[in-house]
Amino acid sequence: MNLQILEQQEQELEFTSFTNEDALRLGLKIIEYAKENGTSIAVHIEGNRVPLFTHLMEGTSEENYTWLFRKKRIVDHYNRSSAYIEARFAQNGTTHSESSLLSPAEYQAVGGSFPIRIRGIGVVGTVTVGGLTGQLDHDYAVEGIRRLLNR
Repeated sequence: MNLQILEQQEQELEFTSFTNEDALRLGLKIIEYAKENGTSIAVHIEGNRVPLFTHLMEGTSEENYTWLFRKKRIVDHYNRSSAYIEARFAQNGTTHSESSLLSPAEYQAVGGSFPIRIRGIGVVGTVTVGGLTGQLDHDYAVEGIRRLLNR
């Protein structure tokens, strides 16, 4: 995906506040979107690195759960979406696994984790989707935020 589009998404999808109730509503919106599309996903949402919502739909597995955290750690480390970091390394002709000093067993720059950013404050959490392709996981996280923010 294009770095400019990914950066634009992060700027556009800022919150004015983010509560535990918002995390629940966001998680449910993403699950609802997956049901509309007949897909099974895993979703994990954190605020200040505290788990606020986790759900694995029928058809997902422990492997999907493990991948949620590999992608989430990318956002925690860089304060950018995992898709953005993946695209930034690809633009330089490499991958995060090949060129970063972070352990690939713990960090995977694959689309699906998106920063929860509050305007004027910065990144306060993550929403991570797994179970599909990196691109679709990213798209589901973005769509969930759009629906929650009514954008």
